Amino acid sequence: MATTSILRLLPLFSLLLLLAIIPSSTALKFDIQAHPGSESPKHERCVRNFVAADTLVVVTATVSGQRGDGQMVNMHIKDAMGNEYGKPRDVSGERRMAFTSVADSAFDVCFENVLTSKHPVMNPTRNIELDVDIGADAKDWSAVQAAEKLKPVETELRRIEEMVSEIVSEMEYLRSREQRLRDTNESTNERVKWFAFGTMGMLVGLGAWQVVYLRAYFRSKHLI
Repeated sequence: MATTSILRLLPLFSLLLLLAIIPSSTALKFDIQAHPGSESPKHERCVRNFVAADTLVVVTATVSGQRGDGQMVNMHIKDAMGNEYGKPRDVSGERRMAFTSVADSAFDVCFENVLTSKHPVMNPTRNIELDVDIGADAKDWSAVQAAEKLKPVETELRRIEEMVSEIVSEMEYLRSREQRLRDTNESTNERVKWFAFGTMGMLVGLGAWQVVYLRAYFRSKHLI
C-alpha cells in the first residue's frame, strides 16, 4: 500500500520539481527603428499576453540609449477591452510598471520610437529588453520571506503552491469556456436542424400546392 501511494504521488513531485527548476520568466529582446513624424499607433510594436481578472502583472522594460539623443521611446499598456494601464513617455533605462488586471482579457505592451532630432542620425534604433511577470511570478518573494520570516524552502514551496493554484484556476477557466462553446454549438445545431426541417416542410408544401394548382388549371382548360 505504501509503495502504491508513493507511485501515485510521483507525478505530483515531478510537477513540483519541474516548476522549481524552470525559470519563471524569460526576457524578450528586440530592436525598434525610429520613425520620423508624429506619434501614431500604426508605428507601435506590441507584445501580447493573456491574463485573468484581478491578477498582478509587473512589466519591466529596459531601453537602451538616453534622453536627448534624438529618439523618444514611448510605452503603452492596454488590454483588448479598452482598459488603459499606463502610457509613459520618453522611456530610457529600466522602467517598471505594475497593475492589476480588471478582466479576463489579452493585454498588449506596445513601444514606439519617434525620431525627434532635426539632424541626421545614423542607425536610429533602440534596443528593448522586456520582461513580463504575471501572478505568482510578479510577487516580490524576498519581501514576503522577510515579512513572514520564512525559510528559503518554505518560500519556494509557497511560490510553487501559488503557481499550481494559478494553473488549476486557468484549467477551470478553460473548462468553463469549453462548456460555453459546447453549449453554443449545440444550440446552433438545434436551430439549424429545425431550420432544415422547416425548409423541407415549405418545399414539400410548395410542391403539393403546385401539383394541385396545375391540375386545376389543366382541368379548367379541358386538357385532362
